[in-house]
Amino acid sequence: MRDYLIEKLYECSKKPYQKYFKKNEPWKIDKTKLMDFPEESLGYGLGGFLHNNHFDIQEKLEDHDIIHVLTNTGVSVYEEIGMQYYLFGNGKRSLYLYMVILTGTIFYPKRINYFFQQYKRGRKALSFHYLDFSKMLFMPIKSIQQTFNIY
Repeated sequence: MRDYLIEKLYECSKKPYQKYFKKNEPWKIDKTKLMDFPEESLGYGLGGFLHNNHFDIQEKLEDHDIIHVLTNTGVSVYEEIGMQYYLFGNGKRSLYLYMVILTGTIFYPKRINYFFQQYKRGRKALSFHYLDFSKMLFMPIKSIQQTFNIY
């Protein structure tokens, strides 16, 4: 039930967040075209992630799925919250991030150890949350992970 509630909160907040808070331009790429990138590349990894999870590219939110790929974070509700803890540890600050962390901590108090683990992982990595990933799609995932200490 709490997963359902969190997912509904996300669905209700996604459109206003995209419209009013995300100032970046949407990527001009099709999900199927990502699979044409070299196999070790970030673009191919993103395409595989979207395909395997039956997701589409969300306009102006493409970076979110890239973070999943780079950090090897799953897509369950508590893993999504954990990813926000990771990003907080990595230096990202936003109202949306704070809201997810707050509600996630309240709804999933038994996952607090996992959340703090993710926070610590984010602190160990060099800050990368702000990068323009649309220009990095041909780069090998492993190279990006090694450069920014993403483990």
